[in-house]
Parts: sequence; C-alpha cells; structure tokens
Amino acid sequence: MVIPTALLETSPWASSTLESEKVITVDNPPENCMSFSEISSMEGKLPEVDIAPDDMVTLPFSSGTTGLPKGVILTHRSLITNVAQVLDGKNPNLNMKEEDVVLCVLPLFHIYALHCVMLCSMRVGCTMLLKEKFEMRAMLELVEKHRVSVVMAVPPLVVALSKNPIAEEYDLSSIRMVMSGGAPLKANFEEAFHSRMPKAIFRQALGMTESGPVITMSLGFAKYPMTSKLESCGTVIRNAEMKIIDPLTGSSHSYNTLSEICIRGQQIMKGYLNDEKATAEAIDEEGWLHTGDIGYVDNDDEVFIVDRLKEIIKFKGYQVAPAELEGLLMSHPSIEDAAVVPQKDDVAGEVPVAFVVRSSNNGDFDLVTEDAVKDFIAKQVAFYKRPQRIIFIDKIPKSAIGKILRKELKAKLPIYQVNPV
Repeated sequence: MVIPTALLETSPWASSTLESEKVITVDNPPENCMSFSEISSMEGKLPEVDIAPDDMVTLPFSSGTTGLPKGVILTHRSLITNVAQVLDGKNPNLNMKEEDVVLCVLPLFHIYALHCVMLCSMRVGCTMLLKEKFEMRAMLELVEKHRVSVVMAVPPLVVALSKNPIAEEYDLSSIRMVMSGGAPLKANFEEAFHSRMPKAIFRQALGMTESGPVITMSLGFAKYPMTSKLESCGTVIRNAEMKIIDPLTGSSHSYNTLSEICIRGQQIMKGYLNDEKATAEAIDEEGWLHTGDIGYVDNDDEVFIVDRLKEIIKFKGYQVAPAELEGLLMSHPSIEDAAVVPQKDDVAGEVPVAFVVRSSNNGDFDLVTEDAVKDFIAKQVAFYKRPQRIIFIDKIPKSAIGKILRKELKAKLPIYQVNPV
C-alpha cells in the first residue's frame, strides 16, 4: 500500500495495516515503512506479484460532502476500462496528443486528477505540468512559459479564467482545450469563457469516484469551437450503459425528464471498503450504480445535470435546485461567488438561503445589499425559488476540487426559520 506519510496518523485503516502488510510512504518513511523512492530504485529486484483484473489498485475516498467518507474500491479493470473509454476510438472524448502539455492544479489523490490527468497523460505520452497549489498569477505564468495546451479544471478555475482581469495580462493562446469537472458550470460562465478565449475548446464532464470516474463527456471532434451545448456534460462514454430513473419508484424515464442518472459498465467500483450496506445502496442487483445526480437526457443524447439528489431543496413540495440559483447569483457583476443551502422551516419544510461573496473588483461593493440581491433574483425565478435570506461571507468553503462544502454553511444557520416571506 502506498500512502502519504501524513495520512498514517489520521487513517486508522492505514495504521492498522502496518501490522500485516508493508506500507510504502510517498516521503520521509517512519519506522516499519519504506519510501517510494527506495522502491523505485529496486527495478529488477522486486518480487513478481500475481495481479488479477479485479484486484484493488487504488482506494480513493468519496468526498463526504453528503455523508461520511467511504473508501471506494477501484480495480485494475475499473481504471484501465475508463481510460480506454475516454481515449480510444476514432472520435475520442479526450483528444489528447503526445505533444500536449497538460496543466494540473488539482490534487492527484482525487480521482479526477488521478484519472484524467495522470493516467490519461501517461497513456498518451504527453507532458504533465503539476502545480501543488492554485495561485492565479503563478499559474498563468506557467501557462505562458511552458505553452500549456490542455487545462484540467474545476468551475472556480474556469470562472477565474473567464472573469479575473489578471488573465488578460498573459498570453494564453497555447491553450486549445479546457475540461471542467467536479461540479456543474452555468451557461453564463461558459459564454464568458468563450468570449475571452474564443479559440479554445471548452467542455464539461460528469463523473464520480464510484464510477471510475468518467460517466459522460463531449466527443473530441465536433463543431468548432464548441463541442456540445451550453451546460451539457456531453454524452455517455462508449461501452457503458446509462438510464434515468424516478428516485422514489425506480421506474425508468425517457428523454427530457428530470430523473436520477444511473450508469453500468466494467468501469464502476467494486464496492465500498468494509461496507456492504452502503455498497448495496449504491449498486443495485442488476449492476446499476445510482449516482445521486439529478438531470435529464435531451433528444440529441446530451446529458444535463441540475443538482445532486440530496441537495435539492424541498419548499412546500416544490423542488429548488441550488446550482440554478448559484449560477444566477454569480451572474451579478458585483458578486464573486455564491452558495445556496436549505434552512429548515416549520411551515415550508425547507427554504433556500444564499451565502454571497461580494466582488472586490467592482466599485459598487457597498450597493450589494441583501434587498438588492433578493430583488435581482426575484425578477428571474418563480416565487418558491427566491432565497429567503442573503448572508454575506468572505469566502465560500470548498473542497480541493471546488465542490461547495454545504455542511459547513448549514452549520452557520439556526435550526428553524419561522414563516418565510
């Protein structure tokens, strides 16, 4: 087992493994461990090990944004299948080339970077440019200096490339493709990106750790410069099956019906580590992985994600998607970032509450009041979607790949809000 040294103390499973197996650390090995660099220097001296396709090869943990983190068992078959699904064929999803320089500011312990950056780049033989920590100006300097051609991004990075004036100070003409994943990106930010970088192909993908990870992605060769419709996550990857179901009844739905996305194929996880109950809840008896993503498939087989099943806000029986409101809030020129969470209410059940970060680049900072933001949203949505409160905050808490940590925001709210307006 290979693990960062720092995680030995925080992972009970890893520390207990020391008693029965040899643990290899990435750096500074403690007692009873070996360094990965030591292993690397032993080429030709290591014992041969029998490897079966369904043996576990990596154990990433689910993000835990909607529950406790769980170890996801991905096998050799899972990863090899998914790499082939996005890279192979005459019209691949990831049209990566040997001469590409791929930028990665995402943590490699996350499945997005591990798969789409590291494994896919190794398969193609292109150059990987790894930056340990995101800092806008330093990142842009690297793009210009090393002529980065492919950027694997998350929505906050795409928003920064689209809206931050610093980006205009650098030559980014080498970028030919930007991939966004980890969370949905609204149409207005796609449009802003195309306006600033009209020659770069932009695409979104849908994936999750449990699915190996890619579920849908735009095809590589399509109408230039846009490979799919605004807000589309592309089409289901080759050699996999998809269906959309009613999360309550389990019945399948047809096109243009809002339902839960399910995926089946050789690429999905073997299960959760030591958790048969959670595995059975995620993968049904027919082998379908229930993603928890709510979306629909249009008549051109393109997939659109509205929100997470567990994040949908229920207001008096109406469904409110936080991602929709977040996109509208961030379209305001004086709002830099936003997040919407449910607040319990004794009349409506739940009401939407918005956390908002004012933009420091706009001169109207003081004019962005709670009433002003409410009026801005009220003109664009039905009554039940209107945020009942606007809470201004310095920064939206997010995971390493840009997912909003809604649990932290919910903790800032009182338990009940009586009689919403």
